[in-house]
Amino acid sequence: MTVWDELKARGLIAQVTDEEEIKNMVNNGKATFYIGFDPTADSLHVGHFMALCLMKRLQMAGNKPIALLGGGTAMIGDPSGRTDMRKMMTVETIQHNIECFKKQMARFIDFSDGNALMVNNADWLMNLNYVEVLRDVGPHFSVNRMLTHECYKQRMERGLTFLEFNYMIMQSYDFYMLYQKYGCTMQFGGDDQWANMLGGTELIRRKLGKDAYAMTITLLLNSEGKKMGKTQSGAVWLDPDKTSPYDFYQYWRNVDDADVIKCMRLLTFLPLEEIDEMAKWEGSQLNKAKEILAYELTSLVHGKEEADKAQAGARALFSGAADTAHMPTTELTEDDFTDDAIDVITMLVKAELVPTRSEGRRAIEQGGVSIDGEKVTDIKHTVSKDEIGTDGIILKRGKKKFQKICIK
Repeated sequence: MTVWDELKARGLIAQVTDEEEIKNMVNNGKATFYIGFDPTADSLHVGHFMALCLMKRLQMAGNKPIALLGGGTAMIGDPSGRTDMRKMMTVETIQHNIECFKKQMARFIDFSDGNALMVNNADWLMNLNYVEVLRDVGPHFSVNRMLTHECYKQRMERGLTFLEFNYMIMQSYDFYMLYQKYGCTMQFGGDDQWANMLGGTELIRRKLGKDAYAMTITLLLNSEGKKMGKTQSGAVWLDPDKTSPYDFYQYWRNVDDADVIKCMRLLTFLPLEEIDEMAKWEGSQLNKAKEILAYELTSLVHGKEEADKAQAGARALFSGAADTAHMPTTELTEDDFTDDAIDVITMLVKAELVPTRSEGRRAIEQGGVSIDGEKVTDIKHTVSKDEIGTDGIILKRGKKKFQKICIK
């Protein structure tokens, strides 16, 4: 199976231009391609993780990735998929976020010896002259056509600012600059980026002539990534200080049955033949598949040692196959106790198993809280220091959320 065939078999390719040329370049390790990352937070999340895995796959096949950090585009904000305007960030915040991105990307991509590049579009966007851009780039974009694209149509009803309207032009200009500076002839992005990406391809060909060589590919990156990267409590981050390795493992361990094989294909580096065999599993075997998925992805992001710890902690609670040393833990201090006891609602809040005391009260009344396997039925239930002891207790909310509670 060729590299291109594998990308398609894994469900990564949504739509392309010039497929035969793209296939030839990718299969022969001749593609120089880019994916953009706007630094809107101080950590990459699961949606970015899908893009990084793709870059890693293509680099392993000899192709050259360019990680484009959006120091310039982040000043504007992408309106795609948004119902309101992004919060404006300071230059200092954007730079801090970029430094965080750099460290995380290095876990996936080999940037040594020119095998990959990491560049910042602020290097060219921040120095542009407004009137020159209007004259040089503006004539190549039709406002009528831009307004037909879904990324703008969704916002027109609520209000689209002129600031955001310029985002497509800026992203298109990125591809134009990368083509000229680094010989980048291919861009990848999520399926909600198709219009922006086509804009870049067309800009190159219009400014440099019909012989200019530029191609676009959109993948199921952003649509799937945004869905996978969000939980009821917020985003699933790659930074261990924002989403612990254990919580990262549990997120994938708890994916829907219908999604586990899809995630295997999109994100892991397991052979497709092995994944196809797992696709035949049913019933309790699906739990084994989820364990494999969670372990593989946690190992990719946080390393084998952290993956081992996360797996041991999960098995301790759900199958009794390990000790509790690696469970997620909340440490209580003397200030948390009154007369050497603490009420269970306070523990739920401290352990971040519920956001508020009222949520904790409701969880108890609905029978969803237990301590060391015993259901708690009284909202005024308290636990003494002696009961917690030196070994701690296991506080659980629902079937999947729990914390080991210890005294510091």
